[in-house]
Amino acid sequence: MSDAPARSAAPGTSAPPGPGAVVAVLAFSGIVVSLMQTLVIPIVGQLPQYLNASASDTAWAVTATLLAAAVATPVTGRLGDMYGKRRMLLLSMAMLVIGSAVAGLSDSLVPMIVGRALQGLSSGVIPLGISILRDELPAERLGSATATISASLGVGGALGLPAAALIADNFDWHALFWTSAALGVVALVMVLLLVPESKVRTGGRFDLAGSAGMAAGLVCLLLAISKGGDWGWSSGTTLGLFAAAVVVLVAWGLYELRVERPLVDLRGAARPQVLITNLASVAIGFSMFSMSLVIPQLLQLPERTGYGLGQSLLAAGLVMAPSGLVMMALAPVSALLSRAKGPKVTLMTGALIVAAGYGLNVLLMEEVWHFVLASCVIGAGIGFTYGAMPALIMGAVPASETGAANSLNTLMRSIGTSVASAVAGVVLAQMTTRFGAHALPSESGFRTVLALGAGAALLGFAVAAFIPRRHAPAGEAPAGAEGAPEAAEAARA
Repeated sequence: MSDAPARSAAPGTSAPPGPGAVVAVLAFSGIVVSLMQTLVIPIVGQLPQYLNASASDTAWAVTATLLAAAVATPVTGRLGDMYGKRRMLLLSMAMLVIGSAVAGLSDSLVPMIVGRALQGLSSGVIPLGISILRDELPAERLGSATATISASLGVGGALGLPAAALIADNFDWHALFWTSAALGVVALVMVLLLVPESKVRTGGRFDLAGSAGMAAGLVCLLLAISKGGDWGWSSGTTLGLFAAAVVVLVAWGLYELRVERPLVDLRGAARPQVLITNLASVAIGFSMFSMSLVIPQLLQLPERTGYGLGQSLLAAGLVMAPSGLVMMALAPVSALLSRAKGPKVTLMTGALIVAAGYGLNVLLMEEVWHFVLASCVIGAGIGFTYGAMPALIMGAVPASETGAANSLNTLMRSIGTSVASAVAGVVLAQMTTRFGAHALPSESGFRTVLALGAGAALLGFAVAAFIPRRHAPAGEAPAGAEGAPEAAEAARA
């Protein structure tokens, strides 16, 4: 439990790793996994040539990772609660290493898709890391550590693009995956040596039928969202997948309500604090990804368009990189605000900052520094929101359910990013301008996507306003409260 004192070493044994070492290892692991998500961006356009396949087929190198991550995140969270979070963290990192090696050895489509899917299975690392923090750290360290681990997602994403572009420009494209594999091995060894196994377990039998049903429903839903633009939103395949997702997920939900130990505790997820936080997470995930979809494109479009800045992919990545550093730098500030005012206020504050950043970008799109400024403001807001959401979740669930609850919250953010990608794709495909013989997304199209990002952030703010005052689960102090007197009093009551 998060309020447990630090462990002392037994006589004659070496001292256990300190909280700082555990936080550093888990943050590094989160950065390594988030790097994997931007790994293929610099080579997406060249994959058909590299793999001797069509562009529609090589797009599965991205889609496979998305689908595998959506399925694996809640499953690894529940397995972590049952059999050990460190054990599942090690397994997740092993999947990253194996997947990277398979992709690094591939010269054809199928091995690449398999490797990318295996990489996607590692996406539960960050929610597992946050859950480990709750079990291992003293209460006064939990808030800032949680914010740091959450920020690692943004740091890896922001730094991954320029790093991947630099590698792709100077080495064989396979080096991208071997770099990922090497970093994964380092993270795995560090976890093995420095992260203790939690004694907080739920036990019981794993809900295999529930995991299969959830996987089928999520695959149908996310496949329709991610490929609907290619297949046509009114095509039979897209509509059929949406219909199948509704039917399967409803049936899955009814089944989960009747199982003694379900994969996802839907009754627990229906607690107002958990439910509303997850709904806000979808909006925040949408808002976060809008920046990643618009800014690199605008920076790379030719200057002759009148609104493009003619930058290289590496330069575009370097413009985005400071936003990740801002997320990490403001993690302690986010924790201080949560300690003083509660994570609900932090989440709402972050959402307003994100909206302000998008507002700046709508107005300022002429110079490179405009995009640096806007992305840093948005990154600051994302850092606040991503630090607050796990604290809100952990403040409403028992320690034995932390892994599953955090993983579900991560899944909600992923759904938001998937929807953002689909919506932005539709907007930019419909709002175009002629540039020579080609149709390019228009300046007004980009402004519209940025405005949608601001609107999603404001929606997240409005939803978060309905999060009720935090109440601890029976017999537990609220996680993230960091020793507040009212939290201790609530726990005693």
